[in-house]
Amino acid sequence: MPRGTHDYDEDDVRVRPGRRGSRPRTRRRPAHEDASPGFVIAVDRGRYRCIVDQGTGDERGVTAMRARELGRKGVVVGDRVALVGDVSGAPDTLARIVRVEPRTSSLRRTADDTDPFERIVVANADQLVIVTALADPEPRPRMIDRQLVAAYDAGMDPLLCLTKADLADAGDLVAEYAPLGVPYVVTRRGGDLDGLRGHLTGRTSVLVGHSGVGKSTLVNVLVPDAERAVSHVNAVTGRGRHTSSSAIALELPGGEGWIIDTPGVRSFGLAHVEPRHVINAFEDLAEGAAERCPPLCDHLQDSCGLDGWVADGRASRARLDSLRRLLASREGEPE
Repeated sequence: MPRGTHDYDEDDVRVRPGRRGSRPRTRRRPAHEDASPGFVIAVDRGRYRCIVDQGTGDERGVTAMRARELGRKGVVVGDRVALVGDVSGAPDTLARIVRVEPRTSSLRRTADDTDPFERIVVANADQLVIVTALADPEPRPRMIDRQLVAAYDAGMDPLLCLTKADLADAGDLVAEYAPLGVPYVVTRRGGDLDGLRGHLTGRTSVLVGHSGVGKSTLVNVLVPDAERAVSHVNAVTGRGRHTSSSAIALELPGGEGWIIDTPGVRSFGLAHVEPRHVINAFEDLAEGAAERCPPLCDHLQDSCGLDGWVADGRASRARLDSLRRLLASREGEPE
């Protein structure tokens, strides 16, 4: 072999000059075939709490950091990952996350409807539990609508959880969403949660809702050792105080499923959702759009066929108004 040459494929190496001469450096990253699979249950300032060896009898918590080779790829609660290094779970040990497995779903939101930067809230959940109080604070149907859109966009099944039924009747709100066929449960302070547990069994569910609706109270009953802080609603503003600062995944007793508690939100931006997909969250209106709307109808124009659809009693005016508020907000207009 001629002096100064190397037996490397040019596609596999690049030459980096140095004080000791040029040396080849492979572009191929290690496959980490012996990496341990893990499930991310919490994220805190660059440290990731993971569960490894699920279902083996040797299940344990491991703290990890992101490996440099992940680049800009983020890691969120719910991710399935590959871990190398010390995965013993012993105190003061640290593993590395070297791979994030393909996600089956991603619940996303933006700060507002004009924000181009989307944020993945959780990954790999299959059910979105929209927690809404019937009173104290008052329900916000437009927030519910937005979370429904996010659920359908993520490919998740929605569940409407109406809390504080001891303070107000659920009838009107249940009737409002009946045309969509969204399943619902109604809870009250001190009441049992058997109905809710039935919907959570065997699933990975994300609980979302604005502050003060009772998410943390539900979590503390469902997972007694969760010890999530509970907030109170401000009597002046009618708003709750943020008590959960980050998402956390908690296993239901008996290993019957997982719930992911998320911080309370006061807005749910949909800048990441294509406007043409928004109507798909409104099944009662989507049918009318297919039958009566002209091509490329934005459902905000005078010729929109959905007005006639509502006039014929095929859907409610409130549902159409909600859809149009969402579409208008996607255009950068105020709701």
